[in-house]
Amino acid sequence: MESWTSCARGLRTDTISLIAALCCLGASSLACADQQRDPELRATVQRAIQEAECFTDEHDSAVWYTLMEPRLRKVVKDREERLEILKHVYCEANRRGEVRLPPGLVMAVIDVESRFNRYAVSSAGAVGLMQVMPFWPEELGMRRYQLLTIPDNIRMGAAILRFYLKREKNHVPKALARYNGSVGRRWYSDMVINRWTRWNGADDLGLEPGSVRLRYGSD
Repeated sequence: MESWTSCARGLRTDTISLIAALCCLGASSLACADQQRDPELRATVQRAIQEAECFTDEHDSAVWYTLMEPRLRKVVKDREERLEILKHVYCEANRRGEVRLPPGLVMAVIDVESRFNRYAVSSAGAVGLMQVMPFWPEELGMRRYQLLTIPDNIRMGAAILRFYLKREKNHVPKALARYNGSVGRRWYSDMVINRWTRWNGADDLGLEPGSVRLRYGSD
């Protein structure tokens, strides 16, 4: 099993800004994340960013890669980019000290939000794989181009999703509706849950007995 590829470095701000502007002109209407302005959310995202790396079981992460990489190959042609996405999705889903996210659910959110286009920009200005709002870098002392880097975007997006799951007591459709800004409607959450069936092959990896159970019904 090959080692995970190290994170991409040294992206030029001017080049990234130009790419983002061009993508904004042609961005998909599916890229439509919430405004992400809940007052309590800042501390959650800031904590995730400050923890630069998380550690997961090497065997489980290897199994995750083996199962998911052939599926991701169909939509992400660059091998190094596939490795980086899979590494950071699994890492952030299994972050120590945090409630575990099913990594397949994170993949489904990325699939619906950006179709794995790291340069996607929505009409509302949300950026990157998980469509994170552009005010976050300034809030956290980061540079805006970091929204287009795979590790930072997934780290922030997973933290936001985890925050909404906690707020909604692990009710997946309600949390997804908050993430997307479609509270009271099911079209977005149904789309993500449907897409989840394509990515959930390894969601039980590392799941401890008695772990928090997610909810899907109207309760």
